[in-house]
Amino acid sequence: MPSSTSKTVVALRHLAFEDLGLIEPLLLQSGWHVRYYDVGVDDLSAPEIRNANLLVVLGGPVGAEDDDLYPFLADEVRLIKERLASQKPILGICLGAQLMARALGASVKPMSHKEIGYAPVELTAPARKSPLVHIGNQPVLHWHGDQFSMPQGLESFASTSACPHQAFLIGSHAMAWQFHLEVDARRIEQWLIGHCGELSQTGIDRQQLRATANLHSAKLIEILALVMQDWLALNGLA
Repeated sequence: MPSSTSKTVVALRHLAFEDLGLIEPLLLQSGWHVRYYDVGVDDLSAPEIRNANLLVVLGGPVGAEDDDLYPFLADEVRLIKERLASQKPILGICLGAQLMARALGASVKPMSHKEIGYAPVELTAPARKSPLVHIGNQPVLHWHGDQFSMPQGLESFASTSACPHQAFLIGSHAMAWQFHLEVDARRIEQWLIGHCGELSQTGIDRQQLRATANLHSAKLIEILALVMQDWLALNGLA
């Protein structure tokens, strides 16, 4: 159980291996209490979720607007709306970013083709004054087939040639990444196994993914730590 002085992060998880990844040891080392809620199984009305110092909405293979297939999405979007309105810190990753955009009134639609693999993002001017500046030209992991439009009044913080909107921030309390900074490249095999059907359909070279994951692993650990430390500091949580 967390102590009365420890900080708590609640992570909404859609798929077992798409977890907090590199974020988890970073927080544990700083004395945080980590709690997962499995979306579609666990009760999202639990007070612990709303009271958490940090809420992280993780990735997953379902469509952000597929309420007919996955009714829990509507409840999840309502929870995200409440969190955003409270201006308590929230981080959305991949599907989590798409759900955040949806909660802000933006659409989430399929791309012409999936974006899977390691590649750099182009940071915009606002991003260079944000914690995302630490990404620089470093290739990051992309693994998505949908993209969000930009919520009204917000600016895109990153892009690729395949996907024009890859990140956004709202003040200091809300941050969204379409890409995966959190993935521990040393665990890439879980992704290759868990998404084997998708990789077969798209013809992605598994050996190349393994090689690039290994190549960028150490640098991505460093970058993730810098991004999170800067963002948590902005929210008084460092």
